[in-house]
Amino acid sequence: MKKDFNHLISTLKSSIKTWDYFVNWNKVFSNSSDLEIILNKLNYLLGKENLKEEFNKLYNSNPDIVKALPLLLAVRENKLEVFDKETKNSEFFDFSDKEKNAEKYFEFLDKSGLSHLFQRDGIKNLVDYVMGVEVGLDSNGRKNRGGILMEEIVGSFLTDFCNRNSLEYLSQARASVIKSKWGFDVKVDKSERSFDFAIYNPKNHKLKLFEANFYNGGGSKLKAVCGEFKSLYNELKSQGIDFIWVTDGLGWHTTKRPLEETYNHNEYVFNLNMLEANILEDLIW
Repeated sequence: MKKDFNHLISTLKSSIKTWDYFVNWNKVFSNSSDLEIILNKLNYLLGKENLKEEFNKLYNSNPDIVKALPLLLAVRENKLEVFDKETKNSEFFDFSDKEKNAEKYFEFLDKSGLSHLFQRDGIKNLVDYVMGVEVGLDSNGRKNRGGILMEEIVGSFLTDFCNRNSLEYLSQARASVIKSKWGFDVKVDKSERSFDFAIYNPKNHKLKLFEANFYNGGGSKLKAVCGEFKSLYNELKSQGIDFIWVTDGLGWHTTKRPLEETYNHNEYVFNLNMLEANILEDLIW
């Protein structure tokens, strides 16, 4: 297989965002519906002039309303410790409704500023408001989603390839699982190392192990990964196992030399463009 590092580096992608990267709508709707009844109870307080009196009245008949208070502040925890800069003391709030203390819960409502939410014109429905909060909270998970997107994309290429060629496929493949599934004893540098993917050919008992990652930004981690995967390639090659590294992202433009060294050392270093060009078909399976 002809190697061309310039082709690899020039075809790196700037983004691998998929449609489900932006918002996990199933999670947003599920979280909102879980509190919908409580939020509809709290809707009673919207626009009330004597908020404290009305809150106490509502709480006495529906103490479960406090479960929604943290989420109105975009907080998921049901137990909070809040430091008061004036008293120099910490206060503890349990929103699982174990305190049975309307005064304390209204204190949280008031001091946190939530009272303004109920009194301000424009907020008509807390269910809709929380939907927006959930979307915002979910956006905080984009970094983590970005971390697994590369695995999902590479996994889609590998599963399709395996289905077409009667090969066996495993994701998050630990050595112990590989041993149990295929009887293949993989000796690795870390006792609990998990490879992103493993592909096994039952006809000739050949095993290929894959790692996949995507880097938008640079940093010392990229250089460390190059060194790690050079060593891992040597370790697996000595056991007759092919190690294939699929990586992408413009972050590599800041760390070209270590990547080029690993590219020249390892037999298989691919990017997504190469997978799209069906480079898997060129490998000996």
